[in-house]
Amino acid sequence: MESGVNTYNFRSCIGVLALQGDFEAHIKMLAMLGVAGIAIRLPAQLEQIDGIIIPGGESTTIGKLMVSYNLRDVLRKKIQEGLPVWGTCAGLILLAKETNNALAGQPLLASMDIRVCRNAFGSQRESFETDLSVPALGKALFHAFFIRGPVIEVAGPQVEVLATLDDGTIVAVREGTLLGTAFHPEISGDARFHQYFLRIVQSVNR
Repeated sequence: MESGVNTYNFRSCIGVLALQGDFEAHIKMLAMLGVAGIAIRLPAQLEQIDGIIIPGGESTTIGKLMVSYNLRDVLRKKIQEGLPVWGTCAGLILLAKETNNALAGQPLLASMDIRVCRNAFGSQRESFETDLSVPALGKALFHAFFIRGPVIEVAGPQVEVLATLDDGTIVAVREGTLLGTAFHPEISGDARFHQYFLRIVQSVNR
């Protein structure tokens, strides 16, 4: 893990959507990597960042709050303009163009060419941990925490599959500057997914 020195040379910082969910853990992980993180709650703050993380939490609540705070449409426009975005768990659901079991009125950013299934593994009791092979991160396995996690049922032709479970279920994807994980890397103690996202951000902001 890199720490203490910002080797990414960003002009500002990485945003973490802070309307609900596990945003503080992402900010702490960024700080461990020497990168400033800012809690995003207002549209104007999107002008201060080079990329944004949408954390796990309750996707319906986060989506409705994005609408209430006038963030959804502004963020969608930023994504269309190339802003790097990483959605974890609930954030992955919000990035998806389609969910097979979305509640009526579930707001989505609808920016990534995937279809996801919410709560695919069941209730909180069915939360689990597993080791994933993620070639984009290197040879070492990544210890992943699934907490009422979604899965990716369909990935479009431009979507790169980064990780699957042993049965082939897709749990991590990338499409251009968009990254999605069905699990919670921010609580793993392993910063490689954060480093991977930062490299995406750096490639856009050189």
